[in-house]
This record gives sequence, C-alpha cells and structure tokens, in this order.
Amino acid sequence: MDTETRRTHLATLFNSKRCLRVLEAHSPISALLAQRAKLEVAPGQSVSYDAIWSSSLTDSTQRGLPDIEILSPSNRLHGIREIFDVCSMPLIFDADTGGKSEHFAIHIKMLERAGVSAVVIEDKCGLKKNSLFGTAVSQEQESIEEFCEKIRAGCASRDSQGLMIIARCESLILDKGMEDALERCMAYVDAGADGIMIHSRKKDGLEILEFARLFRLQCPQVPLICVPTSYSHLRFEVLEKAGFNAVIYANHMLRSAYLAMRDIADGILANGRTLEMEPRCLGIDEILDLVPGTR
Repeated sequence: MDTETRRTHLATLFNSKRCLRVLEAHSPISALLAQRAKLEVAPGQSVSYDAIWSSSLTDSTQRGLPDIEILSPSNRLHGIREIFDVCSMPLIFDADTGGKSEHFAIHIKMLERAGVSAVVIEDKCGLKKNSLFGTAVSQEQESIEEFCEKIRAGCASRDSQGLMIIARCESLILDKGMEDALERCMAYVDAGADGIMIHSRKKDGLEILEFARLFRLQCPQVPLICVPTSYSHLRFEVLEKAGFNAVIYANHMLRSAYLAMRDIADGILANGRTLEMEPRCLGIDEILDLVPGTR
C-alpha cells in the first residue's frame, strides 16, 4: 500500500463504519498479528481490527524507558517504518502532549510523509505522567487557548487533509468534571480537531458513557474515540451504541507479551529445561508460517 492510500484510509473507514476496532502494535510482529486476527461470529460474518495504535507507553516501555514523553516522534519513526514494511493497516500515533506548537508543526510533516493516518495529542503540559495515575501525581492541563493554538498549528502544517489530528481531553482523568471536559472538547473541535479522544480512569464506565451522550447532543458527526483500559468490562458493542466511533485497546499486546516472557524465563529456571514451557510457546512451524517468505 502506498503512503497516500494508507494515510487517507482511516478517514475513509470513519465515514463508512459505525465504530472501528483499534489494537496497539509496538513492533512489526505485533502489527502482523493484529492484521491477521479475525474471528468468525456467524456464518459469513467476521470481525477484525481496522487500525493499529502506536502507543508512547508501549514504545518507551519496550525500550526500558519511563513513560514521560522521553521519546520524540523522530525517535519512534524508524519503528513505525518497520511496521509499515509488513503491515498495511492504517496507524494512529500517540504523540503525548505534542510538545511546543512549533515542534508539533514539524512533527506533523514528518508523520504525514511517513504515512501515519492520525495523530493524537493530549491537553496536558509540563512533565508528562501516565494518565492512569490521575491525581495521585502532579499533572496539569494546558489552557484551552494554548491547546487550541497547538491544534491550529498542526492543522496548518499539513500538506493535505488526509492526516487526522485528534485532540485528547484529560479533564475527567484529573477530576475537573463533565462541564470542563465538554467545554474543552467543543473548543478543540472549533480549533480544527478532526476528532476527540476522551479519557477516563473510572472503572464502572458510567462517566465515559455519560460524556458520549452529552457530546453527541452537540457534535453528532465528529469522530469520538475511547480507550477502555480502566473500564475493561464494557463490551465493544456497548461503546459503539453509546456513540463512540473507535475503541482503542491501547497496551494489551505488549502487556500480554511481557507477562508471557517473564513466566517462560522463570519456568525454564525452575524446571532446568524447556519441556514444561513448550505448550505456552508459539510453535516453530507457526512462527515460520507467520512471516511471509520464511519457508
């Protein structure tokens, strides 16, 4: 797939499908697995993933680095290009805060040329901390006007309308309330954001469903995205019905892979051999079949 087609495909999917399934991919092999995942739910009817998510958390974690915006987009572009070499799915890029407006404008050009389909920036400032810490650590939001200026700078930097810029609102994460979240998101849309990602750490999911209801009253057509890491009990169909246009499973490929690797490493030490661990490993034949051209 050429760069232009890949970049514009996500916007096409938003227009043609009610809700997209998006899975985190932190390496070429995880992207291949995401692309090949398919489940038949009824005769002649199947579900699969529509796009992949490049997470700043998983990209930094796999390098043994803290999730504090230590990696810039330029640090991560090589890995994205490796993913694009083997995977044709559109990619949504987690750009943390986006940095300074001037830097964000330059990064937009870089990501656009690489073939990234959408860039998400969050409305926090200062040293970035993972959102799921909530108010347990010091986290501050940028002013509405400053963040809107960053959105406008990114939009003006694009060479085409193929790359989507999505604004992520942290008001619910920081206990600022529903009114603040809605006010900010309306301003971000007015500033040119092509979509909104709303984040919540409330485990019952009621907050996120209420936000979707209220947002849809004011913005019936703007793509709305959620990341159900905290409210993992809510099924895709529930979020789709609530009005979300994309559901991102944002870190599960890396979390599951590293859990398995830890247990295998411990198990080999405990047993003094690999026999007991073999059932928990992908078969060599499957590995050989997974990557085209190996045989």
